[in-house]
Amino acid sequence: MFDHVVFGVSDYATARSFFLKALEPLGVAIVSEGPLGIELCRPNESSSLCIRLQPEPRPAHLHLAFQAQSREQVEAFHRAALAAGGKDNGAPGLRPQYHPNYYAAFVIGPDGHNVEAVCHKPA
Repeated sequence: MFDHVVFGVSDYATARSFFLKALEPLGVAIVSEGPLGIELCRPNESSSLCIRLQPEPRPAHLHLAFQAQSREQVEAFHRAALAAGGKDNGAPGLRPQYHPNYYAAFVIGPDGHNVEAVCHKPA
C-alpha cells in the first residue's frame, strides 16, 4: 500500500519505546536506527514506519493503521500498546460500519497519534 511513512515526535525515546512494544505482536522490528531516527518494518516486507524527533512545533496527530494477520494479533497489539503507555481509543472488536470482517483496536500513543491494528479476515 505504501513504501514508507515518516512522522515527527516530541519525545523520541518515549515514542521509540512505545512503538517497539506496541507493534512487536504484529512482527514489526527495527530495520535501522541512526541520527535521523528509527525505521521499523516487518521481516521480508518493504513498507516501513520512520520516526523522527520533531520537538517544535508539536507534531500534528496522525491515524496510523497497521495490518494484523489475525484477530489474536489485534488483541495482542492492544494489550502491548496499553502496557507501553498508550491510552485506549477502542477495544478490540468488529467495526461493521467499515465492513463485516473489520476487526480492529485503537490506542492513542505518546504524541496523541491514533494507532490502530486491523485484521480484515473472517473469524
